[in-house]
Amino acid sequence: MRASLLQIDVNEGESVESRRVRVASLVREQAGAADLVVLPELWTTGAFAYEEFGSEAEPLEGPTYEAMAKAASDAGVWLHAGSIPERDPEGPLYNTSLVFSPSGDLAAAYRKIHRFGFDKGEAVLMGAGEELVTVRLPKTVLGVATCYDLRFPELFRGLVDAGAETLVLPAGWPERRRAHWTLLAQARAVENQAFVLACGTAGTHAGVPQAGHSIVVDPWGEVLAQAGAGEQVLTVEFDPAKVAATRDQFPALKDRVLGLAAPRR
Repeated sequence: MRASLLQIDVNEGESVESRRVRVASLVREQAGAADLVVLPELWTTGAFAYEEFGSEAEPLEGPTYEAMAKAASDAGVWLHAGSIPERDPEGPLYNTSLVFSPSGDLAAAYRKIHRFGFDKGEAVLMGAGEELVTVRLPKTVLGVATCYDLRFPELFRGLVDAGAETLVLPAGWPERRRAHWTLLAQARAVENQAFVLACGTAGTHAGVPQAGHSIVVDPWGEVLAQAGAGEQVLTVEFDPAKVAATRDQFPALKDRVLGLAAPRR
């Protein structure tokens, strides 16, 4: 199976519509080169451009949805289209990821559960998602998470319990914490015996330099490929069957004692 992670430059000065057109073209260029294409978190606005979330928020089936659905169909690929600031007509904003099938149909939408910012930014401007999301592809099952979720291992345990074999994570991760990005991506792969495909943004927005360095990690924690700092396409071939083989060879997951259930009082 081949995956292409599109590490998009989110430097200021490019309009949302211009970037949307450019990214759709990049997706189409992956036709025949990848089975799965992954975009970063909030690539239309920039994950730290808090002041733009409200003005650039879209309904779920808005212009980015339409552009990415068509790009997926044109390229004939599974497309994790990163995330958008979603405006729910009956609720708050959400940081929502969209996954499209090769026919351009929406396969899944995931509202980010863990919001970054503590007492500001995303944490106060956006609502929290409540549901874990997996997507069954012909050769693997994707577990969907977003950026700050990477710091919460219990979410990924839940995804594994739901059948996930390949953990896909779009992000807008800051350069100043890049070491955590690599460390946590490898940790989530090792502890869950799963592939991790983590796609970040490049450039600088809202004064925050982005880490880039999108990464693909195998179930043993080996880095199969990692991008540099700038905009680039990171394409890697991996064997989804390695997940089952790893879990059979080293069946650590079978020795789990503590689950996700709340403790008795």
